[in-house]
Amino acid sequence: MEKIPMTPAGIKALEDELRTLRSVERPGVIKAIAEAREHGDLSENAEYHAARERQSFIEGRIAELEDVISRADVIDITKLSGSTIRFGATVTLADEDTDEEVTYQIVGPHEANLEAGRISIASPLAKALIGKASGDTAEVAAPGGSRSYEVVKVRFI
Repeated sequence: MEKIPMTPAGIKALEDELRTLRSVERPGVIKAIAEAREHGDLSENAEYHAARERQSFIEGRIAELEDVISRADVIDITKLSGSTIRFGATVTLADEDTDEEVTYQIVGPHEANLEAGRISIASPLAKALIGKASGDTAEVAAPGGSRSYEVVKVRFI
């Protein structure tokens, strides 16, 4: 059983989602199924079929979250320090072609969100960055061709 690295904020978000699914979504869909059953013929009852489909999705998501949470390896990044990039690091990079700077935090795969500046440790960019330090260059194979980034800053916040 492979452990999944995760930040404390990431595990909390998954636990909150699981709690909502169990206490709000699941009872709501059970009620919707009961109401749809009261309408009679189930073979032509669209509300019933939609509620059953929603129930299937909720139960699948609950099982997935339980699995991920049980395998989570929570790493408190506030206790990390150093100058080399590893899980939890917040990294500022400069694209060597455009000089455009971007900042990403390396997090677990279930908490990655590019718009929020969090990339998965399993992503090609994060894999290329692991072990690098300020001033190093990382080559990343991207869909549009190879990209080269210079590590500007590494910090743990």
